[in-house]
Amino acid sequence: MSVAGIHPAPADDVKSAVRPAPDAILSAIADYAVERSAPGALAEETACYSLMDTLACGLQALEYPACTRLLGPVVPGAGLKGGARVPGTSYELDPVNAAFNIGAMIRWLDFNDTWLAAEWGHPSDNLGAILAVADYLARGGKPLIVRDVLRAMIKAHEIQGVLALQNSFNRVGLDHVLLVRVASAAVAAAMFGGTRDQVLNAVSNAWVDGGTLRAYRHAPNTGSRKSWAAGDATSRGVRLALIALKGEMGYPSALSAKTWGFQDALFRGRELVLPRAFSSYVMENVLFKISFPAEFHAQTAVEAAMTLHPRIKDRLAGIERVVIETQEPGVRIIDKTGPLANPADRDHCIQYMTAIALIYGRLTAADYEDDVAADPRIDALRAKMMVTENPEFTEEYYAPDKRHIGNAVQVFFDDGSASERIRVDVPIGHRERRAEGMPLLVRKFQGSVDAHYGAAQAAAIKAMFADQRRLAAMPVADFAAALATI
Repeated sequence: MSVAGIHPAPADDVKSAVRPAPDAILSAIADYAVERSAPGALAEETACYSLMDTLACGLQALEYPACTRLLGPVVPGAGLKGGARVPGTSYELDPVNAAFNIGAMIRWLDFNDTWLAAEWGHPSDNLGAILAVADYLARGGKPLIVRDVLRAMIKAHEIQGVLALQNSFNRVGLDHVLLVRVASAAVAAAMFGGTRDQVLNAVSNAWVDGGTLRAYRHAPNTGSRKSWAAGDATSRGVRLALIALKGEMGYPSALSAKTWGFQDALFRGRELVLPRAFSSYVMENVLFKISFPAEFHAQTAVEAAMTLHPRIKDRLAGIERVVIETQEPGVRIIDKTGPLANPADRDHCIQYMTAIALIYGRLTAADYEDDVAADPRIDALRAKMMVTENPEFTEEYYAPDKRHIGNAVQVFFDDGSASERIRVDVPIGHRERRAEGMPLLVRKFQGSVDAHYGAAQAAAIKAMFADQRRLAAMPVADFAAALATI
């Protein structure tokens, strides 16, 4: 790697047993994870919004039995009194299992914050590890405050997001949750008080774990694992951090070792790159899913369809075709025809999401369920859709100073008329629309809290988040207690 002054360690000589110096990327992650410098005000403010939004997503997921049946101790009775608490529940668990619980809740509805680059992902998935470790440590006597959680979030977002900028794991069939595992391992090890070498050992083991196949995200195998895969990854990061602090060794050339390292074995011989130094870039530019629980490449398509809904809702029977222009990643991952088997299949289909918005003028998590999907108008409209790449959208998607997620939708009728072509370049959760989006994010959070807790507890939680400075100074143990149910 030659960008940002970071170069890989020389490839191993397979005939030599001499242990090499650590790969440069492993060293850079470890150095950043243990660094104690304070982030800027914008990063910390955005992290507070991310915390609100991520918790909102988890609370909403608790309304779905498919999620809640996976929560709690691994086996009945295997809780941990005085352990890490799971928001919105009465569970107290060891930090590894608590991280799975929190991570699965957060990710279940595909509604938490997003990062789009060569690799996409959801950096707030790492809150599973961060909140579980923070509460476990706080209940053990470590004087942690919410600001410590926010700063750990900034680090985890940065590690996952910068690694995603130019390394496209999806193109070799690997899932982005491998970056959740790496980021969670690094940040959890540092939170536990690990030395630089211990953090490096944990991170190297996270890479040695290899990559998770993306099979469960794509037809014909799309399934609910995509809703708990991040919980699994963030909990694995905690596990690797814990054994590293017990003295478990690491693997310094886990990335670059010839034949057996990550690059040769899983990345088709390509060299991993780190195009910029770690700072707080990712948190400051993260994308919030505010309006719709929709795969992010389709967010602006749904917004465009919502704009068209009042104009076409009474003419559905006369639609000849619907043209959706999107970016290349949108074509690659969510352009899907044919039968859709389950909610996980539907929320990764740009045609389904657009059809719901055109027909109903909405898109909620409930719209992916079987009862809504049974409406014959949805598949009939999907069959009339054409999805094409707009090269301008692709260019602006990858442009570092833009990172747009453009879509355009136009409806054509069988009488020869057509709707307007509605183009939306960035969703409400994009940094360019942050002023417009943050009040809606707060509303999303408050609505989620009101729907889950009793009136008194909900009021107390909303008051807790009303002042970011007071929230940041709050002891973690008190914060977690306020979110638990009895």
